[in-house]
Amino acid sequence: MFRSKRSPDDFAEEIKAHLELEADELKHEGVSEDEAHRRARVEFGNVSTAQERFYLRNRVVWFDNLVRDIRFAIRQLVKNPGYAAAAILTLALGIGASTSIFSVANAVLLRPLPYPNAKQVVRVWEQMPNGHRPNLAESNFEDFLTQNNTFASLAAYDYGVVSVSGTSEPVRVNAAAVSSGFFPTLGVQPLHGRLFAADEQRPHGAPAVIVSYGYWQRYLDSAADLSKFHVDIEGSSYSVVGVMPAEFDFPSGVAAWISRDVDPPHPSRTAHNWRVLGRVRDGVTVAQARANLSAIARRIRNQYGTEVDLNDAAVVPLSDAIVGDVRPALLTLLGAVGLLLLVACANVAGLLVARTSARCKELAIRAALGAGRGRLIQQCLAESFTLSLAAGVLGILMAAVCARLLPAILPANLPRHEGIAINPAVLFFALAAIAAVAVALGLFAAWRVGRSDLQDTLSAGSRGHTGSRVSQRLRSLLVIGEIATTLVILVGAGLLGRSFLRLIATSPGFRPESLITMEFSPPISQGQDGMDQAAIARQVHLLDDIVARLSAVPGAASVGLAGALPVAAGDNLADGVFVILNGDKPPATFDEFGRMAQIHSQTGHALYDVAMRGTSRPWAFP
Repeated sequence: MFRSKRSPDDFAEEIKAHLELEADELKHEGVSEDEAHRRARVEFGNVSTAQERFYLRNRVVWFDNLVRDIRFAIRQLVKNPGYAAAAILTLALGIGASTSIFSVANAVLLRPLPYPNAKQVVRVWEQMPNGHRPNLAESNFEDFLTQNNTFASLAAYDYGVVSVSGTSEPVRVNAAAVSSGFFPTLGVQPLHGRLFAADEQRPHGAPAVIVSYGYWQRYLDSAADLSKFHVDIEGSSYSVVGVMPAEFDFPSGVAAWISRDVDPPHPSRTAHNWRVLGRVRDGVTVAQARANLSAIARRIRNQYGTEVDLNDAAVVPLSDAIVGDVRPALLTLLGAVGLLLLVACANVAGLLVARTSARCKELAIRAALGAGRGRLIQQCLAESFTLSLAAGVLGILMAAVCARLLPAILPANLPRHEGIAINPAVLFFALAAIAAVAVALGLFAAWRVGRSDLQDTLSAGSRGHTGSRVSQRLRSLLVIGEIATTLVILVGAGLLGRSFLRLIATSPGFRPESLITMEFSPPISQGQDGMDQAAIARQVHLLDDIVARLSAVPGAASVGLAGALPVAAGDNLADGVFVILNGDKPPATFDEFGRMAQIHSQTGHALYDVAMRGTSRPWAFP
């Protein structure tokens, strides 16, 4: 863009000198002084116009006009505090609600997993003939691992609550047993220390543990030298060899990872003990990986027949497996707040109609004085931008408060809820919403101005009329639209509310009144071949002693034990095959059970929980 280096004062002096020189030439020709100055000015042209052209060459005109329009818009809002407060608060509620729900959707659905090339990481299940997808049996996992040609790595893992001692204080934490490919599959490395060595990933190898960043800070005092730390996990001593980064949290809430490969392999092909992760090779799609494992599953089925449950394999991207059934609900909720923002815009549009009608004379005068359609549109956009920006700032502040409250309000089992925050992606969404609202309202106001007839508006204004049938009809249409959209939201909210009331009114199958629960994990001492009969007897004696002691507590009406609490067990329940006896004698051995399980019409698959009856019936099942 051309910019003159001369100042306005220099240009004014140059014009003056030019006029004086022209006047002197005319005086030399015999023209009087006054006439000479008059002719010089006539020949030069309009001095003010020349100065304005010089000024415009040194300015970005649209920017200057925009600044003036914004200043004017601010003065108008200050001049009309009632209109400003109503419009800003209405838009702020819509933008704040939309931004808050988007922060949830972004954390749960849109935020990529914190692993390199996370789209290549998948979950793998066995698939049974009835469509059920259990975890993998160890032998089936080994076949998947050795026979596939589409995965860069496969890893098995499982997790549960364990007792850990030997540090600053004993604690119960979630611990995961993982195979050698677990960390390479996720593509993560320890922050301190190392991954498991070869002698720590073989049967009866050296016990080692990798801890989370939080556990390292709280119980190991953030020590840089890990070699001096040994922790006791379920009666066995483990050397601390590594610390994972603070952002690593898989499986969610796990504080310690141990090698699964130190335990002897389990030959059963129906013991679905292991969750499985995989990383597909570069250039391989999830569908191709699924087809590869499906072919291996069919070979296993053909080879082992009734000794296996699977007949296929299921492969799903890890992000989809984590989100599960939450996606439709969140998308529905996001659509609902989008409708809420639409209602807010319709409300403000109604206010704009009334305000534009009141300002028709002012805008008509501007147009009569030479303001073009583009200039009026720019003014309308500037006013709507100022209004939307003020509402957006207030809406973002509301969303920031909600983002702190939502994790405590939302269900505890909502996946990835720890990432709910006002981050750059959420701010970008909020700014996009503000811009969209500003443009929509500005163009709407400009359209209203452009439809008015200049002469009719001026004459109507002179008679004191500020509205028209068109304005009244438009306001009526806006009201109808608002009511229709609001009814949609209210119906949806009513259905959600009814579902919620039915949910909380549904009997869980037991009476929770006066029921107190607690969790504990007694130490489990195992030999090289697992628990022997003496160890099992000690465990039974310990559990009986716990029940007896708790039963003696004053006010305790009954006591019982279970492997997991009803309803809250979630993904931690075991699964297995059951047999419908139909009056037959129960099987006395596993071999007999296996023969009965071959009759598919009398078998099923279900999650199960191990329960021990105490002094009475604490769950009071009907």
